[in-house]
Parts: sequence; structure tokens; C-alpha cells
Amino acid sequence: MTRGGLQRPRAASVALPTHSTHTFRYLAAGDYGFDDNDADHHDGTNNHLHT
Repeated sequence: MTRGGLQRPRAASVALPTHSTHTFRYLAAGDYGFDDNDADHHDGTNNHLHT
């Protein structure tokens, strides 16, 4: 969201069960999806996090 022309960072937290794989993608303005370089795995479409 933009207010007065300033970009404000956003954050979210979720509790994930252990011993599983979770798929996610970051979504930016304009429906632009991007990767997390620190994710455990990338499949070309999504990021994967192993807990």
C-alpha cells in the first residue's frame, strides 16, 4: 500500500506444522509474484519450505 508516495513494508507470521513441506509465493503490487532466495527449494513456480 502506498501512502503519500512511500512504500511501507509488510510482514506476516504463520505457525506451520513440523516435518512437512509448505509451498508459498510472495505477491507484490500488480499481481507480480517473486521468489525467496533463501527458500529450501524452488520448482520454477513456487518456493518450498521444509519444517
